[in-house]
Amino acid sequence: MFSYEFMRNAFAAGTIIAIICGIMGVFVIARNMSFLTHTLSEIGFSGAAFGIFAGWTPLSGMLLFTVVSSVIVGQLSVRAERREAATSAISALFIGLGILFLSLANKNASYATNILFGSVIGISASDVTQMLVLSLLVLLVVLVIYRFLKFDSFDHTGAQVKGLWTNALSITFLVLLALSVSVAAQIVGSLLIFILLTLPAATAKYFVHTVGGMMGLAIVLALVGVWSGLALSYVTNYPVSFFIAAIEAAFYFIALIWQHFQTAAK
Repeated sequence: MFSYEFMRNAFAAGTIIAIICGIMGVFVIARNMSFLTHTLSEIGFSGAAFGIFAGWTPLSGMLLFTVVSSVIVGQLSVRAERREAATSAISALFIGLGILFLSLANKNASYATNILFGSVIGISASDVTQMLVLSLLVLLVVLVIYRFLKFDSFDHTGAQVKGLWTNALSITFLVLLALSVSVAAQIVGSLLIFILLTLPAATAKYFVHTVGGMMGLAIVLALVGVWSGLALSYVTNYPVSFFIAAIEAAFYFIALIWQHFQTAAK
């Protein structure tokens, strides 16, 4: 399996994605942004389609659309009563744009499938390098603002009372999330990015109760899902995103069963 360059690239990219999703996922869960993450993944599809239409790489299109839209979504979602409606409207608009750009680019259905569900053989060494640079940038910013982001994510009211710059933190986090979505789309596709940005962290919170512990366990769960998914996809020739989704969902259901028995035992 590792004798093929595309598999070595896929595993390198998968490792990067698992680490970045494990860390960012903890904040996504803490800030209740699972639905917004799903929306950004759909916007990523539209951006990738635009990149192809414009003659760019799909990743460049994703970066442009997700970063710009994350700021817009953040501004429209300030008022809680219109948050879901505004997010749904933006999601619908960008899905339509994605279909339009694909049509204008004259790409066939299989190309659209690769964007939506990912492709193991579509990752080159230059893609891995680009993903590594973006991931290091995200991790560096998270490291710099970690203390404030942690406070705002897990005690938003307390952060506001302390006068923390919560709005700026929120927009900064959305931009970081947009970059993470663009990176993760290379393996699992734009439609299923939220799997790795939500399920590992959502599972981890049932087993550990510290932020550092959640990040560590979420990274491990994401690594297991990505590595196993890539290996099973190579052996069976079925989409890697299916295996990753099934494995991460299984972890989550196991965590729910664990929580059920823990509660019953008390």
